[in-house]
Amino acid sequence: MDIYILDLLVIGLLLLTVTLGSGWIGRLPLSYALIYLIVGIGLSPYGVNLVQTRPDAALLERLTEFVVLISLFSCGLKMNRPLKTWAWNSTIRLIGFLMPISIFAIAAIGHFFLKLEWGVGILLGGILAPTDPVLASEVQLTNPQDQDELRFGLTSEGGLNDALAFPFVYFGLHWIKDDNWQSWFGRWVAVDLLWAIAAGLLVGIGVAKGICWLERHLAKRNSVDEVMEDFVGLSTILLAYSVAELVHGYGFLAVFVAGVAMYHHRLSDERSLSRLKFMERLEKLTEIGTILLLGSLLRVEPMLKFAVPGLIIAGLLILVIRPLGAWVSTIGSPVHPATRLLFGWFGIRGVGSLYYLTYCLGQGLQDEAGEMIAWLTIITVTISVTLHGVTSTPLMQWYEHYIGGRNDIEKELPQ
Repeated sequence: MDIYILDLLVIGLLLLTVTLGSGWIGRLPLSYALIYLIVGIGLSPYGVNLVQTRPDAALLERLTEFVVLISLFSCGLKMNRPLKTWAWNSTIRLIGFLMPISIFAIAAIGHFFLKLEWGVGILLGGILAPTDPVLASEVQLTNPQDQDELRFGLTSEGGLNDALAFPFVYFGLHWIKDDNWQSWFGRWVAVDLLWAIAAGLLVGIGVAKGICWLERHLAKRNSVDEVMEDFVGLSTILLAYSVAELVHGYGFLAVFVAGVAMYHHRLSDERSLSRLKFMERLEKLTEIGTILLLGSLLRVEPMLKFAVPGLIIAGLLILVIRPLGAWVSTIGSPVHPATRLLFGWFGIRGVGSLYYLTYCLGQGLQDEAGEMIAWLTIITVTISVTLHGVTSTPLMQWYEHYIGGRNDIEKELPQ
């Protein structure tokens, strides 16, 4: 019997189950990502063996890249706050303090406990730095009117650190290729840090404002087909990403910023909400394929080989580095103490880390260091998906019941 047809049958049944059973699943201590991961393992050689091929790094890189792009734009469309420092206080703290703390803590653990070279350690930290905007839908903003500080902080963090981890990834790659860091440090600062970030910001703003102007101009003359109008968001993603990459900027940053700019320059709330819902549907669909594939790629032998270092990295990152770093980063913040604790727990690792891993493999990361980083990343993502998948529903239910209404930004800070 054709394996491909059986794969389609299983995926069809999975889609039907999670769709019609979504109300029931939503009450269980299970995330959709964890369900997809379990089904993916069941499709692997350890289960019914319906996924018999192992895609190469290039295919995985493009797949995860597309998934992250969709999710980043979706995050940007939810950024409903004024572009003022006070409104983005939690985001600034999580990006400006927590992300570097996490990266250098992982690098230090890798160097002192796992005997990795500093370049390899920083690269591992950069790969594991992004919190996932794809798998964290249960703890993110649900709509542009949601003003909850926990959801806003996690959503904006996930949208930004998927791009802003890139300088650290490049730093690690440069160090691995040339341990004489004085020879390339200046170029890294000028090109990979300052120029790439500035270019990503400017391209994202420019593309979004240009498309919004064009929409406004054409709307006065001709109405756009309602079905086709949703593709404006998809075209914005492709244009912002490609233009930013062509000028050597960070395409991920450009796409997130384009989403933010497009929300703030929207023609109407109805059109913006329709665009967001379309993006969320694409995001859910691509998430299924990616996590199913991750589950099918898990292998016992290499995971046992790297079990000890994997548990050290994953355990310390999830249980120590992220919670402690989040608490330190939010000292003096006006948010509720429970929010600070949940900032620390909900640092979900997922598709963003898988993208960075496959990107680095495509850039020549290989041999023993490449194998170790690959399986440490996969082990960490798998543990994160499992732990956060089990805890996200009950913790968010508790939060909404006891804290949520007292944590809206307009009740905490002056407008």
